[in-house]
Amino acid sequence: MMTRRKKIYEGKAKILYEGPEPGTLIQYFKDDTTAFDATKKAVLEGKGVINNRISEHIMTRLAAIGVQNHFIRRLNLREQLIREVEIIPLEVICRNVAAGSLSVRLGLPEGQALPRSIIEFCLKDDKLHDPLVSEEHITAFNWASTQEIDDIMALTLRVNDFLSGMFGAVGITLVDFKVEFGRVWENDFARIILADEISPDSCRLWDSTTNEKLDKDRFRRDLGNVIESYTEVARRLGIMKEMPTVIQGGLH
Repeated sequence: MMTRRKKIYEGKAKILYEGPEPGTLIQYFKDDTTAFDATKKAVLEGKGVINNRISEHIMTRLAAIGVQNHFIRRLNLREQLIREVEIIPLEVICRNVAAGSLSVRLGLPEGQALPRSIIEFCLKDDKLHDPLVSEEHITAFNWASTQEIDDIMALTLRVNDFLSGMFGAVGITLVDFKVEFGRVWENDFARIILADEISPDSCRLWDSTTNEKLDKDRFRRDLGNVIESYTEVARRLGIMKEMPTVIQGGLH
């Protein structure tokens, strides 16, 4: 199954293969987990399966409220069919609560609520450690136009509103998340749509009562129980029913 396909791109957590028809790709979720620009690595059995399911669930629900994204359908445990997009080389970070690099950069205590949701842009470049960039940089280097930046910010805030409500309803605080966007060309007109994935790899998710971390920070900070926490997120979202029992039972 895997051998015939042409690999288009391999990232730290996913592989993109040529899709069955033009304008499509197959996105494969790996169990590989990395942190600190891949200086810290591990293989967490079943992580790709859970992230595939969580991302499918979120992308499907976002599409239902009119947030267009690249997800077409899930193919199997680890793969989904997606629309091919011209990726914009930016990581778009939306923050609701101070954590991670924002806490370090601005000296804010982790867990402090922000006065409002803050959107930050980073250049997608591991060798440069994904540096923070401003709208000035983005337009000067033509990574995106002013109109595209406006569209990206509006979409990101819609995603934030939706995810905050969805996670809040199951006792999870959405601290922050990272998304990516791409262009889909129709004749000479490019539309911006949501791409990549939304999963505990790309969000900070804290239990609303205990503030226990249920996301990739468990791996970054050696807190253990990474898969169990990702599984707990899936369970609370109500998407564990069709999960393979290997994953449901945690690690053997």
